[in-house]
Amino acid sequence: MSRRNPRSQPPASPTPASTVAAPTPAVAPPAPAERAATPAASLSVPSSPIVRTRVRRTVAIVGAASFLGKNLIGLLEDDDRIERIVAIDVTAPNTAGAKTRTYEVDLTQPTSEERVAEILAAERADSLAHVAFLTSPVHGEAWAHEFESVGTMHLLNAVRQSPVRKLVMWSQTLLYGAHPTNPNFLSERHPLRARRGEPFFADKIEAEAEVERFAQRASGTVVTILRTAPILGPTVRNYVSRYLARRFVPTMMGYDPLLQFLHEADAIAAFKLALLRDAPGTFNIAAEGVLPLNTVIRLAGRVAIPIPHPIARPLATASWVAQFAEAPPSFLDYLRYVCVADGDKAAREMGFRPAYTTREALLDYTSAQRLRDARLLQEAS
Repeated sequence: MSRRNPRSQPPASPTPASTVAAPTPAVAPPAPAERAATPAASLSVPSSPIVRTRVRRTVAIVGAASFLGKNLIGLLEDDDRIERIVAIDVTAPNTAGAKTRTYEVDLTQPTSEERVAEILAAERADSLAHVAFLTSPVHGEAWAHEFESVGTMHLLNAVRQSPVRKLVMWSQTLLYGAHPTNPNFLSERHPLRARRGEPFFADKIEAEAEVERFAQRASGTVVTILRTAPILGPTVRNYVSRYLARRFVPTMMGYDPLLQFLHEADAIAAFKLALLRDAPGTFNIAAEGVLPLNTVIRLAGRVAIPIPHPIARPLATASWVAQFAEAPPSFLDYLRYVCVADGDKAAREMGFRPAYTTREALLDYTSAQRLRDARLLQEAS
């Protein structure tokens, strides 16, 4: 998705980018004063069963056109507990339905704070999912910093001025870093030790720190941070899916670290669960089980090419500069050392239990990738 769309000065009042009509509001129950005015004589008449009206939510999704955003919108469109969805991004998501109102906002712009604040207030959004983060490294590092780190700061300032009482943020287990001293499973108490010299990691760590500071000061807001394992599945496109799509997959000679994935459907389900339940805190969201890297490559139907350590970093650097590689050389750490998260806290406190194991997520991706490979061969013939 492109995030460089220029924006004009925001109008005096928020106007949806789409023309989708808002759903009819639910009828509110009678006010306490009206119930008190009921004649006493009527109390002797058998009353009809009490009908309890369910409170329906208005959910704002920032990063609505991203993979997580648009799929989350599709899931919430079918949920009766959701009255309205407020989609905020530089482009409209293609999953927007009758419940969704879309607004074009670029978080890199200085006016985004005021714009988002007035949208949230006008729509009376009570919950917000912040998924406006890059799924893969990019070469435009300055823009990425404005988008993720500064954009998160703009968003939090807007939330402070809004009726939002629940904030769910996307983070990644990748931020723990891959180190030889890592335990087999990293809990949420483990510090984020990914290389700060790599902007892809540093911007996300800064954004998460901003949200944690916000949570400490905003006592009336439930703040949930979901650190997902690398997401894999039949439709997601990120650095992992592109790495495994190669016919010949580079590895580090002499290393075979354990890997952990999260199926794309489980990732979306975790965000829906966090929006509908009050579970403050930080949670690792990961599938059950792990697989050695070489087993992953074999199950994907690819061929591993071990690269000697002395030439691995220069080769990775040259490939990244030439825009041939999926990720910069700092990602080589994850081809050497383990970075696997413990998901027990999410199961215990959130009630999140993934439907797919790491192996099943990989196989689902592999089946779809083989179909794509076959289609490419047919088009080439």
